[in-house]
Amino acid sequence: MGFSSLRPLRHRSFALALGSNFISSIGGWMQSVALGVYLIERTHDPVWLGAVTMAAWMPALIGSPLGGVIAERYPRQRWIQVNNVAMALEASALAALALTHHLTPLLATLLALVEGLCGSASWAAWQSLLRDLVDRDEVLAAVSLSSAQFNLGRVFGPVAAALALSLGSYGWSFALNAASFVAVVIAFQFVRAPARPRVTTPIRVWAELGEGARSMWETPGCRNPILAVAGVGLVLSPFISLVPAMAVQVLHAGRTGTSWLVTSQGVGAVIAALVAPVLARRTSRVVVLTGAGIVSALSLGAYAASPTLAVALASLFVLGGAYVAVMTGLNTAVQLHAPEATRSRILSLYTLSLSVFYPLGALAQSALTHLLGVRGVEYGAAAALLVWWGGVKLFRPKFFHVMGPRPAAPVMGLAD
Repeated sequence: MGFSSLRPLRHRSFALALGSNFISSIGGWMQSVALGVYLIERTHDPVWLGAVTMAAWMPALIGSPLGGVIAERYPRQRWIQVNNVAMALEASALAALALTHHLTPLLATLLALVEGLCGSASWAAWQSLLRDLVDRDEVLAAVSLSSAQFNLGRVFGPVAAALALSLGSYGWSFALNAASFVAVVIAFQFVRAPARPRVTTPIRVWAELGEGARSMWETPGCRNPILAVAGVGLVLSPFISLVPAMAVQVLHAGRTGTSWLVTSQGVGAVIAALVAPVLARRTSRVVVLTGAGIVSALSLGAYAASPTLAVALASLFVLGGAYVAVMTGLNTAVQLHAPEATRSRILSLYTLSLSVFYPLGALAQSALTHLLGVRGVEYGAAAALLVWWGGVKLFRPKFFHVMGPRPAAPVMGLAD
């Protein structure tokens, strides 16, 4: 298992990029946990969790497609560095406000807009760069490792956040996140990718975005996972933003409970990211993807019903693994099916799809907690996902089938 899952790490540039992203993930999860606890303790209103989530993701409406266009024309490594410098400045401002006791929920939300814009623009470049750093048959493993490092950050970040919070200030978590962005800037100075043909035509943002959108829609192996990730973002992903509310208001586990829940999800996700490529080789990517969707719905229902923190931890461990298997399966399908000439733009549309529908779902579900409670919202999301995903699997199996291997070109015989 270990060899096939870790094989992409033999490529130096991929290992450097992944390592620096891991450091950044730890910082990002430190900030996410600390900010979630701050908002709940300061306002006692889960709606602020949805508001900050929306502020962090909705700028992708601009950042993701623009980042995709720029990534087609300029060195992706340099574009990633530029955006990480901007995010380091944003996190530094957040830290300064917290350490001087001037931070407010509104200021935190406004700064989340800045990080969301730069993060989405940078993410489009990273996603399109990833396939150039490994061999083609290693793409699923590389995407899984990318998810693994992100979720391993989910393991270490909350623990580090708990330590920082024990010092009495949220600001230390934000300051360490700023330093993690600097690590990315330094590492990407040494990342090398194959040279690409230089684009010398004048930039036409709308025309190039339209070309990418048409290419995506005409390629079912890209179109269907992008549609699917929109549904996942709307229905399933919002459980992530509601973890602080579940820990503090439902399970009465406070700051420590929030950190443990996020960590449990991260551990499950890391294990799944390493196991998924092995299972896919023995069965298929589509089998792993569709099965993970069903397990996600069932484990979300179990999480909603959790009577104690221990049961919630176990449920979230399974949910974290199933969720990352769904996301890596959809992402890998786009990576492998996207035409080379429009890959960055199509991957930016994948990021855009998640970046729009996840915050909308998070805001809607956090608002519904006033009517249904946190448990009621999670029950509803689990039921909706099970009906939707299971229905598509049973009645529209071709929807998932086209996300599998690309059909081989027909061999022409003498009689043809």
